[in-house]
Amino acid sequence: MKRKQKREASLTDRVEIQVRFSEVDALQIVWHGEYVKYIEDGRESFGQRYGLSYMDMRKAGFAAPIVKLNIDYKLSLSFNEQAVVETRYVDCDAAKIQFDYTIYRKSDGAVVAEASTIQVFTHLNSNLLELNNPDFYLRWKEKWNIR
Repeated sequence: MKRKQKREASLTDRVEIQVRFSEVDALQIVWHGEYVKYIEDGRESFGQRYGLSYMDMRKAGFAAPIVKLNIDYKLSLSFNEQAVVETRYVDCDAAKIQFDYTIYRKSDGAVVAEASTIQVFTHLNSNLLELNNPDFYLRWKEKWNIR
């Protein structure tokens, strides 16, 4: 089996989550769709830590909808377990934001899932796609010494 190679990340954030009863299915494990919420928690934590939150983008006149999402499920989580979502920013030259994620079970450090997302920039007032990196994003990259 070919192992997926991790892309190099320039900034990383980790956030802990607690599995709630409403997130498990009839098999008493986390329903697969809940992992999308977990990576959203990771992205929000990253944004707060590094100043790239949805509100920061909004103030600059942009939204960043997700256009691609991939999740590889490895192990299950169960009710009341704690997990850690590691969110890694992956730089690229194109006008998009890329993140890689690893979700770990806190108790033993086992990898539960690996994921990635791609977001693009759209103008808030017109929903038109921005084909160039917005100025606020270039300033953000400069602040964190990215490229």
